Amino acid sequence: MRPRNYYRHYRGRRTKGKVALAVLLVLVILAALVVIRMQQHVVYDETGAPRLEVPWQEEPVQDEVHLDLDLVIQDPEKRIEEIRGVVLAPEQMTADGAAVMLSDADCNAVVIPLKDSTGAVWFETATAVAGSMATTAESSAVLKQLTEACHVIGQLHCFDDSVAADADAEAMGLMNTGGFLFYDGANRRWLDPAKPAARQYLCDLAVDAARLGVDEILLTGFGYPTEGLLDKIAYGETAKNLNLLSLLEELQTALEPYGTVLSLELSADVIAAGQEVASGLVLAEIAPQVDRICAAVLSEEVETMAARVNAAGETALFVPILAEKDDAVSGSWLLRSQ
Repeated sequence: MRPRNYYRHYRGRRTKGKVALAVLLVLVILAALVVIRMQQHVVYDETGAPRLEVPWQEEPVQDEVHLDLDLVIQDPEKRIEEIRGVVLAPEQMTADGAAVMLSDADCNAVVIPLKDSTGAVWFETATAVAGSMATTAESSAVLKQLTEACHVIGQLHCFDDSVAADADAEAMGLMNTGGFLFYDGANRRWLDPAKPAARQYLCDLAVDAARLGVDEILLTGFGYPTEGLLDKIAYGETAKNLNLLSLLEELQTALEPYGTVLSLELSADVIAAGQEVASGLVLAEIAPQVDRICAAVLSEEVETMAARVNAAGETALFVPILAEKDDAVSGSWLLRSQ
């Protein structure tokens, strides 16, 4: 028979165990609080090694560290306020052509072809569609020479591009209402500004050029067709001007890491009128999105055109493209090579 006080003795042993467990739990909690508290005073040196610095500890005296680093800090703003340069045609991208341009003391810039109105691509890039590469070893060497010597402006023809439209009509081509590629009055095919793949193609080409050292991208052929059976174009649901603005915004974003200037060539008629319905161009919308607006004008038209551009977008600078040098034109200018 169990003693009468057996149950009482059993309960006593269980109570002592609970007390020990409670003490242990309190110690664990206190230890955790100490660890958390001490973590606030853990710092890391320049090598990433941790050390403990508590408030009551004297500030350690550190040996002066001299780092021998070869740092090259480049100014991301590559824009020069006044450009004076010559527009080179593809056939002038030779050593002799570059030498003649660089010998002109008045010039600080040069415009070179990146992609022309036929769709031909004139610089080394993996982005170009099949059959569009037209660059040569000499033109590639000239591009490198020019980027090291002056401000290089790459001329990128946009939507009038039969090669790229033929290469991927479904994703990039401008279609007619019958579901086939649109042919303009000169039997050329176009990229569709409404299609993301077409805009991405142009952005990728611009970025590839920026990586090669091109300081500025000059867009030409910007806008929808203005010749041919325009009423047969399948424009899509988005307004033409909004599709064009989308490309400018995407280009600005893509080129921002390189500090590349974005410029646009328009006709003098578009600048004078302020818009062109067929092409979808609206000067007041475009001007704030670019750094410079260029146009082929006469010397006596420069002041008027500059005022119109400035009124449309205060940050955009007007650059006249002249047929011949005129000392009466001050500031920026580009000279169309003969």
